[in-house]
Amino acid sequence: MVAMALDIGEKRVGIAVSDASGRIASPVKVLPAAEVLAGARSFCYLVEDYEPEVLVCGRPMTLAGERGPQAERIEEQAQAIGRMLGLPVDFEDERLSSAEAKRILREQGLNEKSMRGKVDMVAASLFLQTWLDRQQS
Repeated sequence: MVAMALDIGEKRVGIAVSDASGRIASPVKVLPAAEVLAGARSFCYLVEDYEPEVLVCGRPMTLAGERGPQAERIEEQAQAIGRMLGLPVDFEDERLSSAEAKRILREQGLNEKSMRGKVDMVAASLFLQTWLDRQQS
């Protein structure tokens, strides 16, 4: 089962996908949020290429594990994207995924400027991997 993860931000959406076996998550691309929310061709082509069976969206949680202030907006946008694509939507805690993505990219030698645009798709792959691992257990 192929899962597509969306790290929905105000400006950008990081996109990651799983392999066909549903075991390994990989970062794919970052698109402007407006393109994803409007179902622009750039986003639809990605969906056609990967043929996901489920969307996994990051849910912003507080460090205490409660729904963060952005959670409602993200959930509404995720559900709208799911309806547009005719796909079920699931959510995964995205707490600290961006910080972990930055750490990984720094270890690869990228500076803040080079990281811009990559953080969101790496963060999406991190919470997608957590979701995939939970499906296996």
